[in-house]
Amino acid sequence: MMMDELKVFTGNAYPALAQAVCDYLTIPLGKAEVFEFSNENIFVRILENIRERDVFIIQPISSPVNKNLMELLIMIDAAKRASAARITAVMPYYAYARTDKKDQPRVPITARLVADLVTVAGAHRVLTVDLHAGQIQGFFNIPVDELTALYLLSRYFKEKNLDDVVVVATDVGISKKARDLAARLDAPLAIIEKRRLGNTGKSMTMNVIGDVKGKRALTFDDEVDTAGSLVDAVRALKDFGAKEVYSCATHPILSGPAIERIGGSELKELVLVDTVPVPENKRIGKISVLPIAPLLGEAIRRIHCGESVGSMFE
Repeated sequence: MMMDELKVFTGNAYPALAQAVCDYLTIPLGKAEVFEFSNENIFVRILENIRERDVFIIQPISSPVNKNLMELLIMIDAAKRASAARITAVMPYYAYARTDKKDQPRVPITARLVADLVTVAGAHRVLTVDLHAGQIQGFFNIPVDELTALYLLSRYFKEKNLDDVVVVATDVGISKKARDLAARLDAPLAIIEKRRLGNTGKSMTMNVIGDVKGKRALTFDDEVDTAGSLVDAVRALKDFGAKEVYSCATHPILSGPAIERIGGSELKELVLVDTVPVPENKRIGKISVLPIAPLLGEAIRRIHCGESVGSMFE
């Protein structure tokens, strides 16, 4: 299939990522106007012919979340009305993913609502990275390709050649992916049992299940938001006798007091993947950021050429 039928566009969420993906694909980034009027209404105009083209719109739903989500939806609608043959919403980070079930009375399932919005806007498929919960794929009635940063993270720590490593799942929900990471590093698995305190985002670490004494603990999670859970986990692991604590996660949300907390903790290193922008002021010495663009670029190439995406991870 001809690569000149492939068009990649971006909103204002993360233009540098879209450009890096286009550099990987050796194609130019598609031209589009995406801006906000003074009344906060978003305007989109695609500035080139996309009739019967294969269009990919790269837009993580990162801060400001609601504006970036709306930009994505309007861009999908613009591409649909410009007669694109196929539209893929490339959402490296899927916001609202934590609201994936009714765990309290009279609450929404916002992750499902976002899926409906993306579908109704006109997307034919979705490409994303490490969803908070696997069942979110089932919220869509269109194909969803979920990539994982697990291999980038495991390769990074393999090359560090650390000895006496134990991989630690930061809660029971992430234990399956943590187990995969442990298998790739040929390391044992431990799990932190914690209980959340209401809707405050605060959690109280309770217990460490598994042996971490005298070992280098490597915690694994899907995202780091305010880093409260992460810092609690580091403290608990040190209390249970871990020699050093490293941490890795896919999405560097790093909101509110995250950087201050990470800087003040006993964490040796935090390794993240740039699914959302990480500004320079957040790239402190303890934080390493790996590029996601080659992984996204290869997945886009395979989708465009009708090749298997799953075989990237075999």
